Amino acid sequence: MTLTRYGKREWGIGGIIAVLLLAGFIFLALNFCKVCGIAGAVLTVLLYFALAMFFRNPARKLPEDPALLISPADGTVKDIGIVDFGMAPFEGKALRIGIFLSVLNVHVNRASAELEVLDTEYRPGKYLDARHPDCHRLNEAKTISGWATAAGTRFPMAIRQISGAIARRIVCPVEKGRVLQRGEIYGMIKFGSRTELYLPPEKFDVLVKIGEPVRGGITALAKAKREQA
Repeated sequence: MTLTRYGKREWGIGGIIAVLLLAGFIFLALNFCKVCGIAGAVLTVLLYFALAMFFRNPARKLPEDPALLISPADGTVKDIGIVDFGMAPFEGKALRIGIFLSVLNVHVNRASAELEVLDTEYRPGKYLDARHPDCHRLNEAKTISGWATAAGTRFPMAIRQISGAIARRIVCPVEKGRVLQRGEIYGMIKFGSRTELYLPPEKFDVLVKIGEPVRGGITALAKAKREQA
């Protein structure tokens, strides 16, 4: 397991601070209070480990079936439904699968299928708790959308990153024209959030249920329907 490059600033600066604190606590233990120094050093190591683990990037083996659309994030399925979605290349309705990410989840985001990005949209907004029923329409968000391919079928697809009460930094360095490969990491949301996958409802069967835990790059959220002859 590695650490994602999107956390270089946090775990890099955190590492420098941790080293300085350790030096201070070692000095304290050797010269004034051994118990206090050891306790402080242990706490420093544990806190830095927790910070680094938030930016963990575990290896994932993708499902072999190309008709399966994988989860774009780790977390828990919070809602599944048909909604209005006006971002190109969608027209009219879209199937939305919303995933809540706690601070304990892996927070990198992955492409659910091969995706040619046609449009990106940043929306400033509030920082409601990611479990709030209105967070999907009021919170800060970044959306990428375009034409995706699964098992030879081409269809519109979008993935939206939504910030939360703790998560206040969306990372998504994706520009129009970029082609993301299935399972490719393209960004993250730092410290608790929500990720949504948008699909054409007539082309997919949903494979998960509300309340079900999912893992990015592993869990299949939906499966492309076979084209009628």
